[in-house]
Amino acid sequence: MTKLIKFIFILYFSFYFSIFILIFFLPVLDADSVILPFSLNNFDIATTFPMFWYNFKIYYSIFCFISMIILINYLFSFFTFLFNSFLLHKKTDNKNEAIVNSNDPCIYVGKTSASESVYIPILGLYQNVLVTGSIGSGKTSSLLYPFTKQLLSFSFNSTHKSAFLILDVKGNYYRYVKKICFENSRLSDLFIISLNGSITYNPLDKPNLKPHILANRLKNILLLFSPKQTEAFWLDKAEQILTEAIRLCRLYNDNYVTFLEIHKIIMSKDYYQSKIDLLKEQFYNDFLSPDEISEFSFCLSFFEEEFFALDDRTQSILKSEISRITNPFISDSDTCRIFCPDKENISFPGFSYILKNHKIVVLDMNLSEYSSLAKIIAAYLKLDFQAEILTQLSKNDTIYPSCFICDEYQEYVTSNDASFLAQSREAKSINILATQSYSSLLGAISDATLTKVLLQNLVNKFWFRTDDNFTIDEIIKQLGKEEKSVLTKSISENAQKTNYNFMFNSFSSKDSNLSESISTAYQKDFIFDSNFFSCQLETFSCLAFISNGCSILPTQKLFLTPYFKERK
Repeated sequence: MTKLIKFIFILYFSFYFSIFILIFFLPVLDADSVILPFSLNNFDIATTFPMFWYNFKIYYSIFCFISMIILINYLFSFFTFLFNSFLLHKKTDNKNEAIVNSNDPCIYVGKTSASESVYIPILGLYQNVLVTGSIGSGKTSSLLYPFTKQLLSFSFNSTHKSAFLILDVKGNYYRYVKKICFENSRLSDLFIISLNGSITYNPLDKPNLKPHILANRLKNILLLFSPKQTEAFWLDKAEQILTEAIRLCRLYNDNYVTFLEIHKIIMSKDYYQSKIDLLKEQFYNDFLSPDEISEFSFCLSFFEEEFFALDDRTQSILKSEISRITNPFISDSDTCRIFCPDKENISFPGFSYILKNHKIVVLDMNLSEYSSLAKIIAAYLKLDFQAEILTQLSKNDTIYPSCFICDEYQEYVTSNDASFLAQSREAKSINILATQSYSSLLGAISDATLTKVLLQNLVNKFWFRTDDNFTIDEIIKQLGKEEKSVLTKSISENAQKTNYNFMFNSFSSKDSNLSESISTAYQKDFIFDSNFFSCQLETFSCLAFISNGCSILPTQKLFLTPYFKERK
């Protein structure tokens, strides 16, 4: 159909342009006398050669029409090319800048080498964000901080309100968040969990969750400490012991569980026996319901016939594994006060409240100062937050947008994160995760397949400068290859007479000639090489692989603005 339209268009305009030219030259063509003054003897061509003049006019008309067809065809192709180039350029600009015209808020990222601004809409952010780069490359200051500020500003000042969980691994992120909340008069929305704060949080206070689910969370956290050193048998057995300890604690402690109570039950047989005696007394006095009696029977059978029936060495190994989780909570009074409070002293309202009321939770716990405790609390907060987000989907409830921001993500990554990220888009959850390299994630998970699945679910990627070969190899393979020209040059010299000069110890040639050959070939090669990632990415610059929620934008180098410099 397009070719037919083009054909009709060319014929139409060729015909009318030909008529216009013939009309313009009509006085000459219709003349009875045409004298050519350029010959030696002037003569009238119309009367001297009438047949020639007649044929000339016919051939001229035909030539005029054909030449118009050729000219208009060329002009049509030329203007079509210009129009398509304009549309392509406009489309590219729309991908980078016109997103701002969307009804949804957009996050400013940075500028291209052509000083064009690049934005990501919220729909694109729902596909999650991964930031990688070596130390000092500008991940936190030029991307995490600006993204955090913009997302918080949207939540404060627009209809797109979100709940936030921010894990502060260095102990200074919370100050930046607190400053933004203060500037927007929203300090009341901020919950800072720290050992020096007033917020008390019990990770195990989840009466709606089954004991084995809580125990499985603890097992995942246990994997953070030594994923390669602990055999599956000990982890599975520790999970079973924790399940029954949680079940028992709920029976005698009014459905309330703390790390302190679990530690006492497992580590002290006398304490365990005192609680068993208490439950037996309640049983004899008919204070237990049928369901509670069944639960008590399970617990009693497990501890008496399995756990305490083990030999001392096996018990010691299992207690050692479990104490790696419980010890950080009982070894310090401040830790016990904040994370093992009495039921009536809990001040953290829970993530269900946080999501519905668009609150902000920041964990202020320096990893270098509180190594084990920081990992446990951060991982548990993350798992708790993720579970509450996905619960909205299972309950077919109102979906409340949320945002999870984590620096040094390799310290807190767990095996179930890949599954959460695969479902988080439907739950309107933005996940912004920063890590040093792909290798650090692989080292934390210890599963190459799971690492690839995790990376696949982080669609938006910002690659800062790195020297990690595994990261570079994976990136250049993802971006693919393109045809590149390879230029080959060679120079040769030929001589017919060559003599050896003994005085100068060299050859001298006569009647010599030089020849040079240059050849160009095209071959498929990776778009970027390792030198680009290790040497050509300056601080506060990155290679961006961005999605706008519908398609992937062209991969390009971006220049970012750190938070301490105001964007113009």
